[in-house]
Parts: sequence; structure tokens; C-alpha cells
Amino acid sequence: MGGATQSRPRIGLTTYWQEASWGVWEDRAAIVPGKYVTGVVAAGGTPLLLPPVGTDESVLAVLDGLIVIGGVDVDPANYQADPHPTTAAQPERDDHDIRLTRAALETGVPLFAICRGAQILNVALGGTLFQHVPDLLPESRYQPSPGVYGTVEFTTEPGTLTAGLLGHVGTAPCYHHQSVDRLGAGLRPTAWAPDGTIEAVECTDAPGWALGVQFHPEENPADARLFKGFVDAAARYHHRQESLT
Repeated sequence: MGGATQSRPRIGLTTYWQEASWGVWEDRAAIVPGKYVTGVVAAGGTPLLLPPVGTDESVLAVLDGLIVIGGVDVDPANYQADPHPTTAAQPERDDHDIRLTRAALETGVPLFAICRGAQILNVALGGTLFQHVPDLLPESRYQPSPGVYGTVEFTTEPGTLTAGLLGHVGTAPCYHHQSVDRLGAGLRPTAWAPDGTIEAVECTDAPGWALGVQFHPEENPADARLFKGFVDAAARYHHRQESLT
């Protein structure tokens, strides 16, 4: 008989919750764009989906990492603001993502927050958002047209997790019309676009690996550095937990 197979880190991914179609059927469904899933697998993890129904923070006890994926706008009611005319939110998804984000930060489960996920991370820690970037930066091209990704250039802060993974400068696909405004408690900006838009944040108060990016690394599978760094952190977390049992 062969030796035991080393387990892959179990990575939870939050999901959309909306109307979808498959085969001859149309109904509400939990959806995750495939590139998030294949990004986890390619980096060495096992993906597990966490729909925003029956939220239970204790699920983190069986996870080695959490990805809060992109999607619709965060409801400004979460940071005591009135909605902008362009804001479109799903409050049930906000509640789910915020609760899981806070639980990951409290327990030290590695957290990778992408686009909307980075905004959720900021709001979960008491921060606020710019609800419509074109109002501030009319020439911005973060959301060029429906379904078309832009490209953002960014510069990272030396000595940070972000810089260690991505180097001093880089580019990435982007698609958003909201962005981080006032930072939440314990968050540190670690990458910026040339126009000053915050492109990455790290949580200095969290006991574990915690990184949020405003761009979409899953849309560039050729550059797996962030997914690999996250899944490696999840593997280390898994081994630490095993050593405690």
C-alpha cells in the first residue's frame, strides 16, 4: 500500500445568489465564475462553495482559507450612507460576506478578498466606499463598458505582503465603479493606481494572512502569484491546526 496522500487546503468561496439557467431550467442559483474555482485548483487548493443562505460562521472550522469574490455593490446602509443612483446591492449577500469576513479575521483563517470582496473587507472593519468612481475621476477606465474588463497599473508599498507577491509595480484586469474611501480599522493600503485609487489593502490587526485587492487576478490565469501565495498560506494554516490536534 502507498503512503497517505497529502491533503490539499480547503478553500471556501463566497457566491452570487441570483437567477440563472442550466439545460432547460431557470431558477435562483448559487454561482461562482469559473476562473475563481480554477484559480484555486491550479494553486493547489480544493474549492468549497459558500452560498449566502443559512450563513454559519462555524464553517470556518473546516476551512483552511476564505475567498470573498467579486460581484454587485455593497449596500451603503452598511456604512450609514445614502445610495447613489447607480448603486445596486444585494443585502442578503452583504450580511453573509461581512459575517464570514469578520470570522476569518478573528480566527486567523487566511482571507483573500477580491474586488467587491476588498470593499466588503473595508466595510466590515468600519470603512466607507466611494459609490461611483466616475464622479470623482471622470477619465477613469476601471469599468470600460458592460462585461469588458479594463487594465489597471499599480505601485506597491515596499516591505508589504503585496509587494512580496507582486513586486514594486504591476498591471491587472479590473472591473468596478466603486472603491475604498475611508479605511476600516486596522487596514493598511499597500498598492495604488496612478490616480490614487487604492488597489490593495492588508489587515495589520488580523492574526492571519489577510489581503484585499480591488482588481481581478482570477481574470489573468497566466499570473497566479496571488492565488499561489494565498493557497500556500492556507496550507501553512492547515499544518499549524493539525499540529494542535
